[in-house]
Amino acid sequence: MKINPMQHEMQTMALDAKNVGRVATGQQVSQDFGELLSTAINHVNTLQKSSGELATRFDQGDRSVSLADVMLARNKSSVAFDATVQTRNKLVEVYKELMNMPV
Repeated sequence: MKINPMQHEMQTMALDAKNVGRVATGQQVSQDFGELLSTAINHVNTLQKSSGELATRFDQGDRSVSLADVMLARNKSSVAFDATVQTRNKLVEVYKELMNMPV
């Protein structure tokens, strides 16, 4: 697990928390959420591509790729995908709940 991107994200969140005086509009929040979701999905896609490439290289006999590397990459991509699916399910559930609320 790489720590630097996580640390950078935490620092960014801390700076955002300090900017409490800034008023965010609904449109800005929507854009921020959309960017966050897009980034997360792209990260999952990258993990899956990397896993597939490692598996292909291992199958072709590349000695620089071990079975442990392939299994680790496959498990990382699997966990990331499962987390994405669960997030999607929660978002759909919340959307349905909001749509059923009386106005």
